[in-house]
Amino acid sequence: MLFFMKNIAKAANSRVLLAEEKKVNSGGRVWVPVWLPNSKMRSGKLPVSGKTIMLLCIASFLAGSLFSSRIWTQPNSEMNTDLVIPTISNHEKLRTISRTECDHKRKLVESNDGDIMGEVMKTNQAIQSLDKSISTFEMELAIARTKQTISQNAKENRGSNHSIPNKAFMVIGINTAFSSRKRRDSLRETWMPKGDKLRKLEKEKGIVIRFVMGHSATPGGVLDRAIDSEDAQYKDFLRLDHVEGYNELSTKTRLYFSKVVSIWDAHFYVKVDDDVHLNLGMLAGTLAKYKSKPRVYIGCMKSGPVLSQKGLKYHEPEYWKFGEEGNKYFRHATGQIYAISRDLAAYISINSGILHRYANEDVSLGSWLIGLEVEHVDERSLCCGTPPDCEWKAKGGNMCVASFDWSCSGVCKSVERMKDVHHSCGEGDTAVWTLANAL
Repeated sequence: MLFFMKNIAKAANSRVLLAEEKKVNSGGRVWVPVWLPNSKMRSGKLPVSGKTIMLLCIASFLAGSLFSSRIWTQPNSEMNTDLVIPTISNHEKLRTISRTECDHKRKLVESNDGDIMGEVMKTNQAIQSLDKSISTFEMELAIARTKQTISQNAKENRGSNHSIPNKAFMVIGINTAFSSRKRRDSLRETWMPKGDKLRKLEKEKGIVIRFVMGHSATPGGVLDRAIDSEDAQYKDFLRLDHVEGYNELSTKTRLYFSKVVSIWDAHFYVKVDDDVHLNLGMLAGTLAKYKSKPRVYIGCMKSGPVLSQKGLKYHEPEYWKFGEEGNKYFRHATGQIYAISRDLAAYISINSGILHRYANEDVSLGSWLIGLEVEHVDERSLCCGTPPDCEWKAKGGNMCVASFDWSCSGVCKSVERMKDVHHSCGEGDTAVWTLANAL
């Protein structure tokens, strides 16, 4: 634009020389005489000065600029009113709205999932509660049946030589064998009362103690007559209709619980081996803590290896049922001593015909109870070691319930050592007599 204006100015300067005085004609028009060298004035054309042309150019430029700015700014303003162009803030608002909607939908889904899971949990709890109720009813039915048997047996046994009370706190069955006469005598001379004291313990404290024995393969033979003679002297045997034998301990255990629950209505039924030292007062006090529990299984819980190799002492012929070789048994009480409540003994009595028997009697008992609503109590005071272990615990105020040597599954050389163990770890002969009658 400036280049164009400069060229116009040069052309004007080359043609225009001077402007003469202004004259106004009768029509009011202004005439500006201009001298044009080297040319002649054309008719109807008036000469124009260079400054005027310069001013007109500048004015035209300014007018054009103003007009173009108006043309471009007006549509933008209208467009801004009709169309909203997204900006950064608008994008943020859109993201916020989207995020809020997503959060709301997610919360709805989560709340629905939570409601569904809550209903599922309530249903499972209801099913479990129903199962427990059914189990309880079955136990109560078994108890009702056994009570009828108890009352019948009590009437039959009242005229016999055995003093058999209808009620008892606990019945202790001592597992023994034909060849264990010396072991039985070692117990009678230490922790087990005999004669009148035994009967007094039953009557006053509700504690019944019996040696549990079956019969020989030849009923009425020499072995059976020897047991009959010993029983006539001490009156501390419970005879089972069972052929004695080490491989028949599971059957003997089942028959023992079925027998005692039909004779004595006790809170607890205990099984103990004839080479274990026992503190009767401590046993009664320990069991009393669980008197209010209907189904309780008390002992030193263990999970030993399943022995598949033949010839070993605790070989398990049905080892394949417990999984791969090297697996362990389920938790169960060690066989030296354990106790179960009345309901569990009644369950064994009612279902004795269909209870599977494994080679080891403690495993068998554990398998009978593992599928029931039973509280397993791991009571370590039932498996103390012999002196110095039980002696140290006694001096520290933690008197043991039972003591034996794990290496021998009982007191090693129990006939010779039982008196020493009783002297070091015994609670005293008067302890059991000071128990509360509430037992």
